[in-house]
Amino acid sequence: MKRVRLLALAMFVASLAGCGQSQQPAPPPPPPAVGVQLAETKGVTPSYAFVGRIKAVNTVQLRARVEGFLEKVLFTEGQHVRTGDLLYQIEKTQYRAAVDQANANLAAAEAVELNAQLQFNRSVDLVKTQAVAQTTLDQNRANLESAKASILQNKAAIAIAQENLSYTDIFSPIDGRIGLTTYTQGNLVNAASGVLATIVSDDPIYVEFPVSNRQIADIRSAHNQDNGEPINIKVLIKLANRKEYAHPGMWNYIGNQVDQQTDTLLVRATLPNPERQLVDGAFVTVEVKESEEQPRLVIPRSALLLDQAGTYVLVVDKDHKVALKRVTTGQAVNTEIAIASGLEAGDAVIVDGVQKVRPGQVVAATVIQPAAGAER
Repeated sequence: MKRVRLLALAMFVASLAGCGQSQQPAPPPPPPAVGVQLAETKGVTPSYAFVGRIKAVNTVQLRARVEGFLEKVLFTEGQHVRTGDLLYQIEKTQYRAAVDQANANLAAAEAVELNAQLQFNRSVDLVKTQAVAQTTLDQNRANLESAKASILQNKAAIAIAQENLSYTDIFSPIDGRIGLTTYTQGNLVNAASGVLATIVSDDPIYVEFPVSNRQIADIRSAHNQDNGEPINIKVLIKLANRKEYAHPGMWNYIGNQVDQQTDTLLVRATLPNPERQLVDGAFVTVEVKESEEQPRLVIPRSALLLDQAGTYVLVVDKDHKVALKRVTTGQAVNTEIAIASGLEAGDAVIVDGVQKVRPGQVVAATVIQPAAGAER
């Protein structure tokens, strides 16, 4: 019995000790750690990037204007041709014969006109002596006028025949690069045959790209061209391999109608293309840079967050609490983005650990320095 009493007493003391331990509160968890960067003002050269398409200044589709068999194709597909180069020859025999026939008809009409003139002159003299009737004079006058009209008709026929003969030679109307020929030597061609070949000019050349109304206003303001005059700004091109094109172009045209679906205007720039690197129809990246560095408040682009109300960032205030700030963004510059409003220089913007915090929460912030030599 004594042993039972001692065992019960021990169990009672142990239970009291356990109850005392369970009543002590657990220590609070440490505040979540986040990484921040300070918003700072930097001198940057803002730029605007657009997706553009190369377009030839002139595009000419060669077509046959008369019917005949192709006697010669006088170019190599893909070669560069110059204005006035002979490209195709259509058989000339029937068209030379038409010219000769028209000249013969003219000669005959001139002979008829000469005879009509002589008869009319005789009638004028004879009617004075009443040797011929007035009606004869009138008839001879009509014959003379008809002969003159016949000469005019035959001269017009000669012009048409000579023009048709000239159409048997097809020349290049522009400088440029010629494509594939649709018809080869010996084939019958006519006006219904369609395009024989296409020539596109390649130096200079256009690049066309859509720009929003807001961006056009910003670019005009940055380049002091707010007077509504045509914009005259240099543009740079990046090729498909991301290399910068060696020859800057000149932005010199803005469309006169806004695309209702995208709220953009078509913009065109002219580029020199001496090496023929730019090809009609190719996609390129168009970059417009401001002429001088401008002070901008910038933060890392990774700090931007988006919800239904718009763009915002999370910052850590002086009490180590998370705060939400709505911002208006400006131009993106590589890995950073300019902030037009909503932040001040020195604000600690959360860039690491943003997913595990919420506004009003106390955090342990560590300042992360931007990588040395980062692009701007």
